[in-house]
Amino acid sequence: MLHLSAAVDQPSVYDAASYVDLARLAEHGVLDFVTLDDTFARPGLDALSVLSRVAPATNRVGLVPTVTTTHTEPFHVQAAVATLDWVSRGRAGWRLDVSTTEGEARLFGRRHAAPAEELWREAGEVADVAARLWDSWEDDAEIRDVPTGRFIDRDKLHHVDFEGSGFSVKGPSIVPRPPQGHPVRVVDATEGLARRTAARYADVALVRVANAAQAGAVRDQLRKEAARFGRNPDGLRVLASLLADLGDGEHAAEPGHGGGGPRQTAQGPLYRGGPVDLAELIASWHGSGAVDGFHLTPAAPRRDLERLVNGTVPLLQHRGLFRTFYPGSTLRDHLGLARPANQYAGEAS
Repeated sequence: MLHLSAAVDQPSVYDAASYVDLARLAEHGVLDFVTLDDTFARPGLDALSVLSRVAPATNRVGLVPTVTTTHTEPFHVQAAVATLDWVSRGRAGWRLDVSTTEGEARLFGRRHAAPAEELWREAGEVADVAARLWDSWEDDAEIRDVPTGRFIDRDKLHHVDFEGSGFSVKGPSIVPRPPQGHPVRVVDATEGLARRTAARYADVALVRVANAAQAGAVRDQLRKEAARFGRNPDGLRVLASLLADLGDGEHAAEPGHGGGGPRQTAQGPLYRGGPVDLAELIASWHGSGAVDGFHLTPAAPRRDLERLVNGTVPLLQHRGLFRTFYPGSTLRDHLGLARPANQYAGEAS
């Protein structure tokens, strides 16, 4: 199954309607999910809050905000992501990221900047405790028994008693278990330090690579590492992450782009060409087994997303490579990922 996703990043745009429009466009193209970047390093809207606004205005497309795990409280992070899963009826993911600079640390005033290795280890701990907190409510913990006045079966709430390297969490969560069980975890695994965290915890790993051979090598490494952590590698989706400049007309890919692969730039691998050659690139890389799909960041948000949805996607659908409708309702359904079992089910509270 080919998976396609797109960024709806719009720097300096503060109108929620603009994000809604782009998400609806992606949904029209039956894309798996959209991402919205966020960072403490520059001013901008809170991505998770924006996509919570987008959720009731869309029906099927997955919603994946960047969530920085540095300087934030893990308990609050998991509650916010769980809330997004509830208001979207099971379409939430979260893209874990870390904050590495002293300038960002000064915004909070709690600690100095730490080495990236330490921060990615902490991000893994946040992913771990989030899953535990989501499982701290069994699926049928809410009984809403009006005659007895019992809202919750307390035997189906669980303390997590998590001790991390820099934080501890007792639990249980204040939000019932999300519709997906665990909202989808996404990690940019391009850099080696993040790759270990992705292999251990991510459902989707993004890799910024300039050719299919590089993509295939990273995918193989991630799957092997996932197996070493005791995971089934088939539960990890690896998507090539590209900038996409589809221009203003139906023109062929520039030399070095298209079937020859994107060019490496300071902003990451860049494809510049038309939607036809982009479809060829996607089909070629996916057909070779190098990737499970693509995450595309449009150079011009509306123009390039429209050309992806109205040009590239129909070509892939015509070739039988991409879905023509959503077969399920949740982001896990779109990605072909099972709903996780509750690790505390059946235990005494």
